[in-house]
Amino acid sequence: MVNEELANRPDNTAFTQQRLPAWQPMLSAGIVIPGFLLIGLAFIGIGVALFITSQSIQVLELDYTGEQPPSPCYKCSDPTVKNCVCNLEFSITTLFKGPVFFYYGLSNYFQNYRKYGVSKDDEQLYGDLDNFKSPSEYCAPYQYDSNDKPIVPCGSIANSMFNDTFKLYQRVNGTKKLVPFDGKGIAWWTDYNIKYRNPSVSPLKNAFNGTVKPLMWPKPAYELDPNDPANNGFINQDFLVWMRTAALPDFRKLYRRITEGDYAEGLPAGTYVLEIAYNYPVLSFEGRKKVVLSNVSWMGGKNEFLGIAYLVIGSLCIVMSIVMLIVYAKFKFPEEE
Repeated sequence: MVNEELANRPDNTAFTQQRLPAWQPMLSAGIVIPGFLLIGLAFIGIGVALFITSQSIQVLELDYTGEQPPSPCYKCSDPTVKNCVCNLEFSITTLFKGPVFFYYGLSNYFQNYRKYGVSKDDEQLYGDLDNFKSPSEYCAPYQYDSNDKPIVPCGSIANSMFNDTFKLYQRVNGTKKLVPFDGKGIAWWTDYNIKYRNPSVSPLKNAFNGTVKPLMWPKPAYELDPNDPANNGFINQDFLVWMRTAALPDFRKLYRRITEGDYAEGLPAGTYVLEIAYNYPVLSFEGRKKVVLSNVSWMGGKNEFLGIAYLVIGSLCIVMSIVMLIVYAKFKFPEEE
């Protein structure tokens, strides 16, 4: 028994016997109170910088749901109306500094619903032809169509892809001048280069033989961008943006950038017309649609909460330092004398 105890005994070293030298801060009022004060001042400084920067970011939101008759898109909100186009006119009073980011936004849309979020076939989206013929069961009920043909890409996320399209014009001397959109590189690099791949089949259309497009899509995946053959299939930029689901029910996703031609420095003051091909229904689930024009700063997009949070925490730290100083002066100084 004695030998077993000796065998299980840790080695007689400083590490195993916990004899290593250690340092432990001795917190005193002379350290804690100035520490709280310095942290508070630092947080307030950062908060002021973040808040001022956020205030300098320009944001323009335009709702085009068309729920009420005065809206120019009211006639298009009727789901029985097909191929409807509406025009939304707006004015900018000062230069909208570039680069300008053009987003579409949806409200009351729960992409974070668990069954919705897993309703896709990752192997299929990676270009595995075996999963073209036998989609994952997670895609149900958008796994096969009524004729038992496999749907590619399958699943609820792909089936519900946002399909409104936009063109922006500036009114110049009574004519409409097209504002060029840049749709390259709007998706995450990892999605485009790693997570999603097209099958190694040429032409791409042949890989989809024996399959059908998602039920709500007007055209198959290999024809998503007729102007750029490299932007089709599962690496289409708009498709990649949509497939990265949002965490909250009110969200916006990047549609295009405005960085080219006469608008490289931004959108000059004037009147603009947004031409909307209205295809995506939202009134059935009490949702709303909008477009958002915004620019960015070194801290990203407009976010007042972050600056306010820093200001509040910094102010609390300073208040706490003052309270601790009063308590210390009242109860500690007399004893030291």
